[in-house]
Amino acid sequence: MAQPAARSEQLAGLAQGMIDFHTHAIDPDLPDVGATHAGCFPRVERTGERSAQIVLGDRLYRRIDDTCWSTAARICDMDREGIAVQVLSPIPVTFCHDQPAPGAAELARAQNDFLAAMVASAPHRFVALGAVPMQDPALAVAELTRCVTELGFVGVEIGTRVGELELTDDQFTPFFDAASALSAVIFIHPVDRDLDPRISNLGLGFGFGMPTETAAAAAALLSAGTVQAAPAARIVLAHGAGALPALLPRLDRGQHLATAADTGEPISHAARRLWCDSLTYDDASLRLAVRRFGHDHVVLGTDYPFAAREQPAGAVLAHLEPHLRQRIGTTNAGALCAGSDHPNCDGWDVTTLATAPNRHPHCGPGKGTSG
Repeated sequence: MAQPAARSEQLAGLAQGMIDFHTHAIDPDLPDVGATHAGCFPRVERTGERSAQIVLGDRLYRRIDDTCWSTAARICDMDREGIAVQVLSPIPVTFCHDQPAPGAAELARAQNDFLAAMVASAPHRFVALGAVPMQDPALAVAELTRCVTELGFVGVEIGTRVGELELTDDQFTPFFDAASALSAVIFIHPVDRDLDPRISNLGLGFGFGMPTETAAAAAALLSAGTVQAAPAARIVLAHGAGALPALLPRLDRGQHLATAADTGEPISHAARRLWCDSLTYDDASLRLAVRRFGHDHVVLGTDYPFAAREQPAGAVLAHLEPHLRQRIGTTNAGALCAGSDHPNCDGWDVTTLATAPNRHPHCGPGKGTSG
């Protein structure tokens, strides 16, 4: 199994500079799994040389452009905004944790092969997180292991729930155990289709539904002891951990009220084992996340290349103290990806924030990005 030292050696060739941990990608020629498997799975339809659309069932889900799949297009944007490295991950609608496992497993494998090819085309600029079919824990463990030990990924991305099951369900213990054994990253990202219909019908899915969905999943993982039982797994929460930072004191109080006996470690203390990205759009919210999780457990994340992305990348870091901006922008993600809590990551020097790398030869002046 891959160990942090081996992973650090693999990452040693990455460009020096800011690391965007939260970005998404998809194959424009993604296999139409729904044509051969039972269930409702997304498919991608090309609408032009540089454009496509994601379709779910008979409905348009999202229009996308080549920044979702072209390394050249992405590198143009990265160079423009001073991003040295992107961590690629699947688009959450493709998790399909609530669909039949055979189709979900085939979709995950296809996506992982595509992400591996993207990384291979520019290994100094990209790292990847894979997809896994969580509804079948044995298949999820097998694909997680393939991602880390064969494809060289730093971990995987999963949703906040698996159909009607919480991530704390006993059947998922082998998955978290395997992630811990591999020192793998588990990036937890909400899926818009899983949100409370009441919130979605109010038009608050993005602003309220996603943050609270993330908080609910994380609070459950902490209160159930799942996080504590998988100490070497690197569990990262999207969107600044959603509403969790603000709720931790209340969770502590609830933990105290729920039992008259000493419940051991407060939830807020256990939460310092978690990581989150910086995608809060707000300096005060980011500082609260740093306070809750620690200055070494927050990483830069932008949600590139979609409309919700932070532009320019790292804008929320602008008013931070230089040492904290350095940690969140570069150092912490280096340690996270290498499976180490130490900034130098066994030879990968992430302590110096470099200037933006040279522009990619395919970059033309003024090329824009649509989300």
